[in-house]
Amino acid sequence: MIALIMAGGFGTRFWPESRSTMPKQFLRVVGERSMIQLTVERLLPVVPLHKIFVVTAAGQEDLVKEHLPELPEENIILEPFGMNTAPCIALSVCRLIRQFEPHQSLVVLPADHVIRDLPAFHASLGAAEQCARQDYLVTFGIVPDYPATGYGYIEAGAPLTEKGKLVNRFKEKPDLPTAEAFLQTGKYFWNSGIFYWKLGVIQQAFEHYQPELWSICKEIGQIWDEAGYGADISEPYAKMPKLPIDIAVMEAADKRAVIPVEMDWSDVGSWKALAELSTQDGRGNTLPAGGIALEAKDNYIYTNKFTALIGVENLCIVETRDAILVTTKDKAEEVKKIVDQLKTEGRKDLL
Repeated sequence: MIALIMAGGFGTRFWPESRSTMPKQFLRVVGERSMIQLTVERLLPVVPLHKIFVVTAAGQEDLVKEHLPELPEENIILEPFGMNTAPCIALSVCRLIRQFEPHQSLVVLPADHVIRDLPAFHASLGAAEQCARQDYLVTFGIVPDYPATGYGYIEAGAPLTEKGKLVNRFKEKPDLPTAEAFLQTGKYFWNSGIFYWKLGVIQQAFEHYQPELWSICKEIGQIWDEAGYGADISEPYAKMPKLPIDIAVMEAADKRAVIPVEMDWSDVGSWKALAELSTQDGRGNTLPAGGIALEAKDNYIYTNKFTALIGVENLCIVETRDAILVTTKDKAEEVKKIVDQLKTEGRKDLL
């Protein structure tokens, strides 16, 4: 197989650590390696480096080269600017189909997820290949261990292979009672945002379900053929519909499959999610630089300073060089609203 790592996002829910000059996928938030480095490392046992590609915004090209110096430069696919997952994947398929045969399998995955059970991850790729051989568009569904309201869900149907199931439908992020009902059925899985398909099959899907989008890709392909991959494609790319791949293709497709997986996965989508991955004391507090917690519980502190806590709970406190974020864990996913406000106020110094 070949692998495509999507690394063009800006990680707004990780502000104030994640900035436009250092987005989340380039941060070392779960160890000594950046998230994009960890993503490549988990692929290398099953995908050789020369078959790993990264698609990113042009402004992040230097960061990709810095973090992945051994990756061939020609394996970096550049968006003129970030759009959404459907344009990003379509652009990449347009590029890859010029280099590989249509029957070539492709796994597509974000650069900023955590997967700790690598054998389970690698086994899931083999299970996905069995479905892809039958020309199915495959997504990976995380077996839920609690009624999460922050993820979209996939409802699985009849078995397709030993591990794969047909997809009945995709569901948006539910409220808590709906999420609890989903778990009781055993048929619903978290939408991981990881996909697997043949190059030719996803190309045909774009042609059929998003003809306008694929027409723009063909225009970009002509520019590449005439002027090379370094040519300016910003004008046609700006016309791309800003759609996620789920809405653009997966929800409309006829042949779609899901691989239910348990691989100790997290999309690390917020400070709360990172708190759940971090080392805690006996009362659920994380104090990476040391500290004292008196009558305090379930707090996550992200700082390089000794911290003292008294009588507080369920907080995320994040300190960087020029900003401090204080929020309850329950509101941690709303940090994007702060970023939006800073944009409105023109505070580029904090973005």
